[in-house]
Amino acid sequence: MQDVAKAAGVSLGTVSNVLNSPAKVSPATAERVREAITQLGFVRNDAARSLASGSNDSVGMVLADLENSLFIDMAHGAQEAARVAGLSLLLANTMCDMTLQDEYLDLFDESRVTGMLLAPMLDSAAAIARMRSHGRQIVLLNFSPRPGTCCSVLVNNEHVGYLAARHLIDTGRTRLAYVVARDDYQPVRDRRRGVRAAVEEAGGRVTLEEIGSTGLTTADGHLVGKDLVRRKPGDLPDGLIVVSDELANGIIHELHTVAGIGVPDRVAVVGCENNRAAGSAAVPLTAVDMPGRLMGQEAMRLLMDEVAAGEKHRHATVVLEPELVVRASAPR
Repeated sequence: MQDVAKAAGVSLGTVSNVLNSPAKVSPATAERVREAITQLGFVRNDAARSLASGSNDSVGMVLADLENSLFIDMAHGAQEAARVAGLSLLLANTMCDMTLQDEYLDLFDESRVTGMLLAPMLDSAAAIARMRSHGRQIVLLNFSPRPGTCCSVLVNNEHVGYLAARHLIDTGRTRLAYVVARDDYQPVRDRRRGVRAAVEEAGGRVTLEEIGSTGLTTADGHLVGKDLVRRKPGDLPDGLIVVSDELANGIIHELHTVAGIGVPDRVAVVGCENNRAAGSAAVPLTAVDMPGRLMGQEAMRLLMDEVAAGEKHRHATVVLEPELVVRASAPR
């Protein structure tokens, strides 16, 4: 900055104002300083600025799985809200690895970001406590925190399961199955409660079984689908609630495309995410929509409220409601 000031013939304070408060500098002087910056190839040291101020103009966002478009939508929403607030969004993908999650949280902490957004798949209370002990505000997405630990934005995942099962029941399906994996994931457990509630509400006219899967991907769905195909016709469910859309797409492929078991004629299928894969399946997937973009926007709002309020802040939880999107795999 001293070199820039000397080249432009201005004070160090004027260079600082051009970089941080340009309205304080006349247009002619500002242009002279910018020309000097260009000629010298000056790039300001954001790390040094962060050390001096204790934070920078960035928010760190740590997401569990960027292959799932729900998390991509969260990032889009957070980025939109961050830009309005004059902040940049730094993004990290943990690939559902808790060790990697901790490494990214520590990296953003060391970078002195203004705050953090975290969308985990497993309990992250220890990491949240560590960040907050360093003065870093953190907001949780799609995972309910321990009481009093931080703000959060949730989708009513229990209602996700309920909507999926209720739709199948309302369309006349009576032998339902919930296809599930990763019971250690909080949203999975919440959706199960909703599915069971809908079945209980229907009384004895609807049955429910649970079908385990090795994972949540399309490849895992192929394995589940092959197992279903081997069943006797009378043992086949007539309605499937599938915990992830990719898993549902793999099942549909094996039933409908490979084995000729009609979807939805013989087996109707409903997914629980409405991610980008839902509309591109062999039979477009009816799914319960998770408002990811709105989740990201609300998380940024809560974070900025906490930063502005300081010690007066009180943690809040925003719960968003899902909506059913009807497609060919389970029409009305």
